[in-house]
Amino acid sequence: MTPSPAPRPSGFSRRTLLAGVAGAAGLALLAAGCTSDDDGGTDAATPAEADRLAAQVGVQEAAVAAYAAAAAADPALGPRVAQQAQQAMAQLDKLRAAAPGATSSVPPDAGGPPPGADARAWLREQLGAAAGAHEAACAEQAAARAALLGSVAAGLRGQEAVLL
Repeated sequence: MTPSPAPRPSGFSRRTLLAGVAGAAGLALLAAGCTSDDDGGTDAATPAEADRLAAQVGVQEAAVAAYAAAAAADPALGPRVAQQAQQAMAQLDKLRAAAPGATSSVPPDAGGPPPGADARAWLREQLGAAAGAHEAACAEQAAARAALLGSVAAGLRGQEAVLL
């Protein structure tokens, strides 16, 4: 009689683990791909870089505001995306710290999904647009600022995927 196979351990399957590792590696490559060493070893921002980074603070403020607007439009959505909204706020705090001279550029009532629209789909579009803006700006920064923008963009892409 052949012995029966050992029961599978509970938890992550090998496929889930490999998918997670591959996803993490992809995010690391995105962030690494946005960095450059052409700044001669210094990380001082030029005035143009500082202005472009400050503009990205506004982009992230709009992403944070989009979470609030979507939650207001669909109260059931708010609790489901609360963790992602907190992550977007933490990303905003990091961008503000990297661009201390940045001022708020999002009006207090930045709008929301049109009446009758799917708030979840609208939020996904807003996050995708913000991620795209950070990705584009990443190439215009050097060193740590480029890595930060790449990281924020990757985080928003992950948040966007959660909303699918």
